[in-house]
Amino acid sequence: MKAMILAGGLSTRLYPLTKSVPKPLVPVAGVPNAAHLMHYLKAYGFDEIAINVHYLADAIVEALGDGSRYGVKLHYSYENELLGSAGGLKKVQEFFDDEPFAVIGCDEVTDIRLDKLLEFHRDRSAIATIGLVECDVVDQYGVVVLDERAKIVGFQEKPPRGMERSKLANTGVYVFSPEIFEHIPRAEFYDFGKQVFPALQSAGDPFYGFHARGAYWADIGTPGEYRRASYDVLEGVVQIPKTTSNGIDSSARFGSNVRIEGPVRIGASATIADGVSIVGPSIIGDRVRVDAAAKLERSILWNGATIGARANLRDTIVGTGYAVQPESVLDDALVAVEASS
Repeated sequence: MKAMILAGGLSTRLYPLTKSVPKPLVPVAGVPNAAHLMHYLKAYGFDEIAINVHYLADAIVEALGDGSRYGVKLHYSYENELLGSAGGLKKVQEFFDDEPFAVIGCDEVTDIRLDKLLEFHRDRSAIATIGLVECDVVDQYGVVVLDERAKIVGFQEKPPRGMERSKLANTGVYVFSPEIFEHIPRAEFYDFGKQVFPALQSAGDPFYGFHARGAYWADIGTPGEYRRASYDVLEGVVQIPKTTSNGIDSSARFGSNVRIEGPVRIGASATIADGVSIVGPSIIGDRVRVDAAAKLERSILWNGATIGARANLRDTIVGTGYAVQPESVLDDALVAVEASS
């Protein structure tokens, strides 16, 4: 079966972290989220996957290759100019055949049962089906309103608390039938949420929402949700196929009197010097160096970061290759190399 990962955006909500790391390579528990998504799709039989790329496209191709290491065949769609979520899909229309297919955003961390979503879509003879999860607070999400047969009858975008018509959030996990392409113009910027979906709903087309009861979902496009999803993967709240989310890589090196408390992941070739204290949940990427007597609490260090001696980090995310100076104190911070590479 075929699927698409939508990955063309710039992920500006995670700046400065994503100035030098393109959106699909944002790491969750030390692994690019696009890799997690390929494992997720493969687990449900989606073994041919298209992905659209724009910003730092060469870095994405170098990192993900042809998809074979993830058990899939990966096809790249290069967008010189961004085409939007629906426009990006339209560009690869010829990739798909006459069967329903899945589409997922590269910001998503989820365990929604794609087999059940696909079955629901087919049972309804739908053009489009949105995967939905119930959330206590929905003021940062797109909300979907259903009738008694789960047909979509309304939308709200980030409704104020107390004004929401539903608690069902749009997860960005979709199943489409090939007829969806009739609703998307070619070679122009076009968006599912702002254009395609409202038009389908207004026309009364077979457009449904699948309530994925009990499923996990996070959109890692904001720092808060990125932290939540990273820690949930680390602590086993959500399981990602073929992912070792916690533990210490055998190539990591440690000095004396290192203290580790709580769930922690330490990546390959990391170096942890004398007297370092690490309190979880914390994630330390590959080739990270933490110098003597530094303290890390609930922090995430991307690959190649350096933490200077006696630095104190709490609730902080350190971007790829960034050097935190000795004796720095960072609390609830995002720090990263801002120049693109």
